[in-house]
Amino acid sequence: MPEQTDPVFWRDPALPFIEARYVQDGRKVCYARHAHETFSIGAITAGRSSYHNGRTRETVGAGAVAVMNPEDVHACNPIADEPWSYHMLYVDRAWLAGLQHELGLDPNEDFHAFSTTASTDPLLYAGLNQLAALLADAAASRLHKQVQSVAFFSQLQQRLDPAARPAQEAAHKLRRAAEFISDNLTRPLGLEEICAAAGLSPSYLIRAFQQRYGMTPHAYLVNRRLQYGQAQLRRGRPIVEVALEAGFADQAHFQRTFKRFLAATPGQYQS
Repeated sequence: MPEQTDPVFWRDPALPFIEARYVQDGRKVCYARHAHETFSIGAITAGRSSYHNGRTRETVGAGAVAVMNPEDVHACNPIADEPWSYHMLYVDRAWLAGLQHELGLDPNEDFHAFSTTASTDPLLYAGLNQLAALLADAAASRLHKQVQSVAFFSQLQQRLDPAARPAQEAAHKLRRAAEFISDNLTRPLGLEEICAAAGLSPSYLIRAFQQRYGMTPHAYLVNRRLQYGQAQLRRGRPIVEVALEAGFADQAHFQRTFKRFLAATPGQYQS
């Protein structure tokens, strides 16, 4: 196991557009001024640090979000020997630019840089923490991570630099997305598959789907899997078989999810 002062990195070949770094004790983690090809965003989760970004120099503390455009020269370092912790996400420039275009920004502009270098917006801070925790969760599905990544960075764009919203799409495209999820609920699904089936962009699909159905596409998939599982349990089938057939990683995952959504275990429901 790494020591507490050692940084921990997360990356997944299935999600090549995003990488994460987690630091629990930043007192010995010091940076020279540097820049990244990626868009970088970090949350200070405890303590304080000094933050340099271009000509900006300030002290940031727990609750702050640091925003660094690609090639911004920056550094974030401990103050004296004060404890502090943080996590960072590094996002592919082209992926984020594509999302900006879907949200209404000029498609002729490669990447629209943010003018904000730091924010204490509580919604952004909470959303960044939730996404960072989700990415590191080995039990979470690729679809869940994709959906939440698009949702968070869409929220970031709208709160820091609002863009014009795309024109409203026909409701039948959302129904097509829901039907595709239902028809393929027993196998792993990727966000790109759902978007292709519906003919919608990821940012629009996630926002409009939640407005129409009251949940994200991933939550809708989990709900449909639970409904399928309930039907199979009523037939008396073994719980472990139902869990795997319904698309859950294993019986324990099925039981945790079943109880969280339905306030009973599969065994209680079946009996």
